[in-house]
Amino acid sequence: MANSSHPNQHPPCFSCRVLLLIDVQVNMLSEKKGVPSSQSVRQNIQRILEHARSAKPPPRIIHVRSCGGPSDPDAPNTPGWQLVFSPLPHEHVIDKRKNDAFADTKLGELIPIDAEVIVVGMQSEYCVTATCKSALERGNVVILIKGAHATYDCVEIWNGGKITKAHDIEADVEAKLEDAGANFLEMNYVSKLFEDR
Repeated sequence: MANSSHPNQHPPCFSCRVLLLIDVQVNMLSEKKGVPSSQSVRQNIQRILEHARSAKPPPRIIHVRSCGGPSDPDAPNTPGWQLVFSPLPHEHVIDKRKNDAFADTKLGELIPIDAEVIVVGMQSEYCVTATCKSALERGNVVILIKGAHATYDCVEIWNGGKITKAHDIEADVEAKLEDAGANFLEMNYVSKLFEDR
């Protein structure tokens, strides 16, 4: 397991906020093979990242990167594995092989248990859900932004090939995570997201 997190550069988390970008990778956001809402989600995540980078004080920014197997679209060092937004030198990159970004990684060392964790990325029902649940169990305040997490349509082979649309899966995830204790905000709140409140 490779974990690149700039070990000699751990600036204090002055704002006690963390922006966690989960699997914001080329394979997930490409026009042809990405999630159905790839273009709008990409724009929304970019907007959130820009606000985070310009905030005073800034949150700690952590990019989580999925590392698939040799034949997977996110196999390490393939085009699909690359991060969509290049991390700045003081930002952190965590490579993971499980849905839960805390599992077998150093993510827990980078996120204080009293930090507010703002989560964006893919896929809603897998890595986003698993990581949010772990953060909640640790005691973190978790905030997700509607329109900044996404997934694919799901073909239920065991149910006659019924297709569950991505937006329905995303809405179901939001309801379940809200029940678990997560908070949700709309994109129109993003400009104030990293301010004192």
